[in-house]
Amino acid sequence: MGNVSFVEKLLFTKHLLVMTKSGIVVADSIEAIASQTKSVKLRKVLDIVEKDIRNGQTLAKALKRHPKIFDQFFVSLVEIGEESGTLDKTLDYLVKQLSQEYELRKKIQGALLYPTIVVGAITLVGIGMSLFVLPKLVDLFESLDVSLPLTTQILLFFANIMKNSGFLVAGGFIGAIVLFRVLISLRAVRPKWDRMVLSFPIFGPLIQNRELALLCRNLGVMLKSGLPITKALSIEHEACGNYVFKDYIARIQKSVDKGKEIALELNSGHYSKFSQVAVKMIAVGEKTGSLDESFLYLSDFFDEEVDNIAKNLSVVLEPVILVVIGLVVGFVALAIISPIYELTGSIR
Repeated sequence: MGNVSFVEKLLFTKHLLVMTKSGIVVADSIEAIASQTKSVKLRKVLDIVEKDIRNGQTLAKALKRHPKIFDQFFVSLVEIGEESGTLDKTLDYLVKQLSQEYELRKKIQGALLYPTIVVGAITLVGIGMSLFVLPKLVDLFESLDVSLPLTTQILLFFANIMKNSGFLVAGGFIGAIVLFRVLISLRAVRPKWDRMVLSFPIFGPLIQNRELALLCRNLGVMLKSGLPITKALSIEHEACGNYVFKDYIARIQKSVDKGKEIALELNSGHYSKFSQVAVKMIAVGEKTGSLDESFLYLSDFFDEEVDNIAKNLSVVLEPVILVVIGLVVGFVALAIISPIYELTGSIR
């Protein structure tokens, strides 16, 4: 988001909504918000936006110059509000949409917090033992005049590697993580990665429901604001970050351009990540002329699904993590204690 956090964008929209409802002109509102914001990046952008507005540009055109902060979805809704004279209503839609997206992000972050802390702690302890403890065990076990069990031999093999080139291995590990992140961000790799992630157990359904919640909410808000479905799909295609759903939106957009109903296209068998609940609700919305309401209902539905998965995530992952920790600790303990036990037995 161009070094401007999601929370700062949400607060900006909330403050602009309050000032617009109070009857303050847009340029003065932007100036006041800029003077109060703590983000240097956002303050500079708002200063430019204010100057553009005072020079005769609309708010939408002024914001459009900063796509890293204000995406096409945001700009399009502001443009509709300005053209229809209902900017306060449009900003209200945006505030609700951004607030719900923020809550969705917090749910997922909260669900992943415990596993992240545990895995991070295990990784740090493992690196510390590998670099400073295991190398010292090499000389100890090599001095013992006993036949070493397989577990100890494996541990010593790893310890020797860490003793001779431990920092190189640690650097290579960090480098591999950075390289992996670069690879999955490439245009040729990202679609395959997004498709693979959606097939993961536990995390796949979580991400799937999150994407569906965002997609349905964005489309619902745009349709309710007066955008035609073709324009709404075009904007959502640009805004969507998951390439699986981006491809879905592109296909739906093509079919709608040809006059085909969305529900009929979704039933064609090419949209495995769209649940039948969504398809049926969209079909009802198209038949009754309330497609915007159907999308907004579905966004709440998928939000609840995300919430349910997030609540159960730590419950599911905790025993798995504990089992893995137990196996690793058991292996290391067995590898260290076994030769010492054999040595004391031979002395007797």
